[in-house]
Amino acid sequence: MMFQIEAKRLRSFLLAGALAATAVSAFLPIDSVHAQTRTLPDFTDLVDQVGPSVVNIRTIEKVQRGSAANGEMDEEMQEFFRRFFGQPAPGAPRQQTPRPNRPQEPQQEEERPRGVGSGFILSADGYVMTNAHVVEDASEVLVTLPDKREFKAKIVGADKRTDVAVVKIDATGLPAVKVGDISRLRVGEWVMAIGSPFGLENTVTAGIVSAKQRDTGEYLPFIQTDVAINPGNSGGPLINMRGEVVGINSQIYSRSGGFMGISFSIPIDEAIRVSEQLRTSGRVSRGRIGVQIDQVTKDVAESIGLGKAQGALVRGVEVGSPGEKAGVEPGDIITKFDGKPIEKPSDLPRLVGNTKPGTKSTLTVFRRGTSRDLAVTIAEIEPDKPVARATEREEPAPKQSSSAAAKSLGLAVSELTDAQKKELKVKGGVKIDAATEAAARAGLREGDVILAVGNVEVSSMKEFDAAIGRADRSKPVSVLFRRGEWAQYALIRGTR
Repeated sequence: MMFQIEAKRLRSFLLAGALAATAVSAFLPIDSVHAQTRTLPDFTDLVDQVGPSVVNIRTIEKVQRGSAANGEMDEEMQEFFRRFFGQPAPGAPRQQTPRPNRPQEPQQEEERPRGVGSGFILSADGYVMTNAHVVEDASEVLVTLPDKREFKAKIVGADKRTDVAVVKIDATGLPAVKVGDISRLRVGEWVMAIGSPFGLENTVTAGIVSAKQRDTGEYLPFIQTDVAINPGNSGGPLINMRGEVVGINSQIYSRSGGFMGISFSIPIDEAIRVSEQLRTSGRVSRGRIGVQIDQVTKDVAESIGLGKAQGALVRGVEVGSPGEKAGVEPGDIITKFDGKPIEKPSDLPRLVGNTKPGTKSTLTVFRRGTSRDLAVTIAEIEPDKPVARATEREEPAPKQSSSAAAKSLGLAVSELTDAQKKELKVKGGVKIDAATEAAARAGLREGDVILAVGNVEVSSMKEFDAAIGRADRSKPVSVLFRRGEWAQYALIRGTR
């Protein structure tokens, strides 16, 4: 009974409070009532504006069938299964007893999903920007638009040092993003990310800019945010409240593999500069002067009369390098490059790296209490090895073009030279220069030698094309091929 009475009193009290609040708000200006609401960001219009320009990127790699997969159980787990269940762990490779006097079967390749990332449309004609690590080692790149259209993409170029890559899809009239001015980005500003964390497409997260010019890479001053970025977000855009892309989501700080409140994005101005070189030449050219540098401590700066801790301390000079030719000496402190101040050591490689090789520049060094200018000619840093390019199933052109019928099977072949025939001990045949689509699924690969098609021996390109043309395309096409010392048949299906 007491509980019921108290409950009624509580309801009456709450009702009276609500009425009083309503009465007070009735006499307040509408702007005052909604002042706090107006200050909170609304991302709905930004999602509608930028969302159609954000894509999902899936990559596929070719692996030897039966080889260890990246996601396989570790040795401890496999040992657990062996001890307690008396059998190998699921998915673990089984040991096979060698069978004597039996030809070794050729090891076939199979395609496996490699990873999922994000990207955004740079131009209406199909150029897409993403991270280099998203497409690294991929044999195939698939780009899915928000309207669910999927395209096979080719890698235009990728730069590991900045983690920027550009891929191209065969499409037009696409909604390109607007590029923002990174100089206007302020710490504390609201930003938004769209991507595919853990493969979940079109996911929107938001937060603020935590810091700018964060030194986590050799060539990039990253944007630090507290936007929720997880695996799969890589390559997606970081967007300001004006709907402009200000960065590419690239890295996270995590002890668990998930979001922990610290994420890093590549500044869009740096990314655009790299993308322009990739689109022009497929690679990025960087300058170098050949010096080893270190930080200038406060104690050192005071002891030598530099004043404050700034610049890059030269610890060594490469023999024959542009730095040596310019007169740079160990112990010098480089304080300026082409008049631009070097506040910290990481500033120097960025400025030099962004300078075109062959350019004549000026180094300002502090040496034994005085500053002096040295003329230096920038050399080119050794480029990275190019990332394996995934194409729309278009392999390098063969030495001799095959017929349309052969290409429809996914084959590109060429004549065997007399030396190759002698080495392989065959009278004829054609060499596979590329195997894609149906041929790849049948297990054929580059380097194999086709000896017969549909029980018709082929000794030349002409005979090969004729045999393919006569084959019944409504049925699997049988192909006799050599790989190494062994011959085997393959059935090419799905060729209609």
